[in-house]
Amino acid sequence: MKIPLKRVRDQVIVITGATSGIGLATARQAAKRGALVVLNARAEADLQIVAGEISELGGQVAYAAGDVADSEVVHRLADTAIREFGRIDTWVNNAGVSIYGLIEEVSIADARRLFDTNYWGMVQGSLVALEHLKKAGGALINIGSELSETAIPLQGHYTASKHALKGFTEALRMELEKENAPVSVTLVEPSAIDTPYPEHAKNYMDVEPTHQPPVYAPEIVANAILHCASHVHRTVRIGAGAKAFTLIEKVAPVLGDRIKVASAFEGSRTNERTRDENTLFGARPGDPRVRGKYKGHVMKQSWSTAATLRPMSALLAAATIGVGLAYAVKSWREN
Repeated sequence: MKIPLKRVRDQVIVITGATSGIGLATARQAAKRGALVVLNARAEADLQIVAGEISELGGQVAYAAGDVADSEVVHRLADTAIREFGRIDTWVNNAGVSIYGLIEEVSIADARRLFDTNYWGMVQGSLVALEHLKKAGGALINIGSELSETAIPLQGHYTASKHALKGFTEALRMELEKENAPVSVTLVEPSAIDTPYPEHAKNYMDVEPTHQPPVYAPEIVANAILHCASHVHRTVRIGAGAKAFTLIEKVAPVLGDRIKVASAFEGSRTNERTRDENTLFGARPGDPRVRGKYKGHVMKQSWSTAATLRPMSALLAAATIGVGLAYAVKSWREN
């Protein structure tokens, strides 16, 4: 069936994990495009800051603070959207945490806590969202990772949670299709993104962790999320890195393992001493930032993502470039 999705500017969009990184970038862009946004994060003080920024720019915003691992918080978030704006058109499950460390060293308590947020938080968010989205149609967008498709050492439990989320999201999509429910279900799988993610992660290493390149700007993911809010997509991989990891996993997994063993252990380490703070069990208020502290090159565009979201535009651009190059070569030869 055709799923009715509105233009972003006509939507009420709920976003979890909205005071940092991808969530914050998405909230700002959604409000800038005219959407009514309903935000969630654990730190109410940061939500107030973000809501104030959006309001000052003319946006309309509401928020509900709390941990998505708590089902009552998720229900309260939905209730806030209905009370303030009357409906929900898109729900973005973005909240997430990570752990850096060898699997044998990470405590079960920490691993369970990670799953409470990354898996059960998204499950609860999805189920609560569907109570509203199934009534008039809309989009459910779950934020996975390139690690939904492959694995990497030192982030084993995070990888496992994103694999679990992928399985849940795909099974849910099929069940809704069988039901003819008017809901688009999208899994967004970013590559490494320059957000405070490494700073927020629980860290068992003796130095601070970092991303491995290629690393992309959070705004690329935010643009993709908002595109999926108004266009039906199944899975969107952000950045050529995510597509390359997925391809290698499917066609040459042993080679992929060897590459990651050779690069990930050292590539995940910085020269900075580890800090005794993280956001695994609680928020770290006073630091609502989109960007992280990655010191390498950050890709500001992703042609592969643009091609996925708008294939006809990408083909036209490629054709235009091809014609231009052909004309340039012809002119060079004639001269």
